[in-house]
Amino acid sequence: MKVSELLKKNFIIANLQGNTKEDVINELIDLFKNDPRVNDLEKVRSSVMEREKIISTGVGKGFAVPHGKTNSINEIIAAFGKTNNPLDYQALDNRPVNLIMLLVGRDNTVSIYMKLLSRISRMMNSDDFRKKLSEANTDDEIFELFKKEEENLYDI
Repeated sequence: MKVSELLKKNFIIANLQGNTKEDVINELIDLFKNDPRVNDLEKVRSSVMEREKIISTGVGKGFAVPHGKTNSINEIIAAFGKTNNPLDYQALDNRPVNLIMLLVGRDNTVSIYMKLLSRISRMMNSDDFRKKLSEANTDDEIFELFKKEEENLYDI
């Protein structure tokens, strides 16, 4: 499964409004309020926040990938947001974060879930891709950047 197949335009926020990592995570989760794939939004929120307590998902280079697993969804869901004002995310490199990719999987989808996390990490490891995402102004631009970047990504 490709990230660009999973991520839809209506699950992208080109200008997150939150000022804390909890705010932006909640902003992304709230995109799924009326999504039929989600049976219990609060369980989704809890799974992501509990995972965040273990160790920050701010992986470095201005990027974070909050994620969790719960059976309160019917299939893997993803959302992406960026903030124009980088925020303290307690990232592993102690740098502020402005690019956030939310990923939530079911408890029994460990293999595909881990492959998606790996794929997201590989994509976000590109300085050029992160720069283009940071400079994008619309949900459409961000969506197209993900599609284009993934075309250049080879599966391992």
